[in-house]
Amino acid sequence: MEPSTLEVPADTVQRIASQLRCHPTDERVALHLDEEDKLKHFRECFYIPKMRDLPPIDLSLVNKDENAIYFLGNSLGLQPKMVKTYLEEELDKWAKMGGYGHDVGKRPWIIGDESIVGLMTDIVGANEKEIVLMNGLTVNLHLLLLSFFKPTSKRYKILLEAKAFPSDHYAIESQLQFHGLNVETCMRIIKPREGEETLRMEDILEVIEKEGDTIAVILFSGVHFYTGQLFNMPAITKAGQAKGCFVGFDLAHAVGNVELHLHDWGVDFACWCSYKYLNSGAGGLAGAFVHGKHARTIRPAIVSWFGHELNTRFKMDNKLQLIPGASGFRISNPPILLVCSLHASLEIFKQATVKALRRKSILLTGYLEYMIKHYYNKDNAESKRPLMNIITPSHIEERGCQLTLTFSAPMNYVYKELEKRGVVCDKREPNGIRVAPVPLYNSFHDVYKFVHLLISVLDSAETKN
Repeated sequence: MEPSTLEVPADTVQRIASQLRCHPTDERVALHLDEEDKLKHFRECFYIPKMRDLPPIDLSLVNKDENAIYFLGNSLGLQPKMVKTYLEEELDKWAKMGGYGHDVGKRPWIIGDESIVGLMTDIVGANEKEIVLMNGLTVNLHLLLLSFFKPTSKRYKILLEAKAFPSDHYAIESQLQFHGLNVETCMRIIKPREGEETLRMEDILEVIEKEGDTIAVILFSGVHFYTGQLFNMPAITKAGQAKGCFVGFDLAHAVGNVELHLHDWGVDFACWCSYKYLNSGAGGLAGAFVHGKHARTIRPAIVSWFGHELNTRFKMDNKLQLIPGASGFRISNPPILLVCSLHASLEIFKQATVKALRRKSILLTGYLEYMIKHYYNKDNAESKRPLMNIITPSHIEERGCQLTLTFSAPMNYVYKELEKRGVVCDKREPNGIRVAPVPLYNSFHDVYKFVHLLISVLDSAETKN
C-alpha cells in the first residue's frame, strides 16, 4: 500500500549521519531531520502540554517550562489552536441571534456537518456523498451492521481479528444476539499463530477462502489498536467480496494516520472516531462511509428526519424522502460545537495533505524504531538492561505511527517512570506500552529525547531489581 520508491528510514538516518560525520544516534541527526522537515510549522497549530501541567510529573526530574513529549495522539490528539476561535464564533452567533444561527454563517447549524464533510474526502479516499459525519464510532458501527448484516441459514458469521477493540467486539456480539444467533459459532475470530503477536495476511486470506461462503460480514480494524498492525485493506476487501461477503472496517486508528482509498478499494462500509489522529477532542464527532455502489440498494434500518432530503425536510408532511447513500443514515441534527473542533483540525489536514504526513510518519516512526533497535541490539548493549521488544510489524506497509513496546521489566514501573519524566503515552493490557509519534505535531527531537528517557528508566529498573 506504500510507494516502493520510498527510502528505508534506517538508510535515511545513516545517510544523514554520514553527511554530518557523526554516529546515527547522535542528537545532531534528529535536529537535522527537524530542520529539513517541510511540515514542522504545523506543530505551531497545536497546543503542546507543558511539563508543569501534567498530573503525574515529578518536577525534580524535568524542566517545568519545557513541552511534554506527547506520544498519545493514537488515543487523544492535541488541541488545534483554532478550536477555541471556531467555538466562540458559534457561541457568539447563538448569543446574538438565537435560532437564526441555523441558517447563517460559515457553519449554518442545520447543515453544520455538511459544511465540513468535503474536508474528509482526501483523508478517507471517498466521494463526498459516500461520507457522513455523525454520532460516535460504535453507534455508527451498529447502524451500519443493522443494514449490512442480514444473516441467512447459509451466511451467518461475522469475521474479525483477535483482540479487536472491546467496543467492536461487544457490538458484534450484540448484533448476533439481536438476530438470535449463537455468538460462539457465528463470531469467527482469527488469532495469530502460536508464539506470534500479529496476524499473517496469508492466514486471513485462507480463512476467507475456506469459510467465506458462511461469512456474511468481514469487519476488521484498519490498524489494530494494541499491536499497531496495519491490515492490507484492499486485499481483504477483494478476497471477501469474491466470496460474496460484505467487507467493512473500523478505522479508528487508521484515519488521519495512513493513506486510505475506500472508494477505489471498493470497501462496502467503514466507520471511525475523530478524537485520535483527527484531533477533534474527547468524544468528538465520528464518521461513516457507505460505498456509492450501495446508494440505491442498502437502506438504513433505522431512519429519521435528518436522513430526509433537505429541500422537503421542513414540510413536516411525514412522507419520507430518504437521501440515497451515507447521508440517509443520519438520525439527528449535527452537534455544532463538535463540528467546530473537527473543522479546526480538518483544515490543518487539508493544508498538510495526508500523503505528505504519511511520508513524514514513515520516517519519524522509522527513526524511533532505529534508535530503539540500536540500543537494544545484543551486540551493542552497554548494560544488562531489561529486554524490550517491538511487537508492531517492522515493514512500513504494515504499520502506521504507533509502535507497541513490551518489556521484561514490570510494565507499570516503566510506564510510571516515563510519566514522571513528562512522556505522555499509554499502557494496554496485557503488557504493552503504546508510543505514537504523530507527524502533525511531533518532532524527531521528541523521539531522540524519548529514547534516552526510556533507556534511563530501564537502567533504573535493572538497578531496582
